[in-house]
Amino acid sequence: MKKILLASQSPRRQELLQNLGFNFERVTISCEEIYPEDLPASEVAAFLSELKANAFHSKPNEILITADTVVILDDEILGKPKDAEDAVAMILSLSGKAHQVCTAVTIKTTESTETFSDFADVIFDEITPTEAEFYVKNFRPTDKAGSYGIQEWLGMAKINSIRGSFYTIMGLPTHIIYRELKKRGVLV
Repeated sequence: MKKILLASQSPRRQELLQNLGFNFERVTISCEEIYPEDLPASEVAAFLSELKANAFHSKPNEILITADTVVILDDEILGKPKDAEDAVAMILSLSGKAHQVCTAVTIKTTESTETFSDFADVIFDEITPTEAEFYVKNFRPTDKAGSYGIQEWLGMAKINSIRGSFYTIMGLPTHIIYRELKKRGVLV
């Protein structure tokens, strides 16, 4: 029996993997999440996901899952905000614009390490400073790339359209996880 390990503190990722029907154990990986400054924005999530996976020593019959999500606006990475003021500024920078969300997943066993990236396009309606402040005050998105969660108020009230997987934007491309675990003989 293969044991699934999820290396993520994100309650959203844990909930999504559980809702897919997989039993798993949550593990903690300690590594500094720094990427090369000249790395293209489209490759940052994959780099960070694999960095986390490589910091963990898998045992036979274990499947480690790591993930990283980035928000890309005009080829620039919007990471997690430093504080509430930074979160409001990030949200306002997304107002009325299209941006991309990339979530990369790394699946590691003792035999192999594979990383998959999934992209989704998001278009926000105009967001006023009052709306951005309301969202930050009430939902505290300082743990989220780009300062927002699609499943929360800002996503419900202000996202005009998405192209791609809702779950990729939420932080875990569930369709890829399901396909890849199934390939490795893990069934629900």
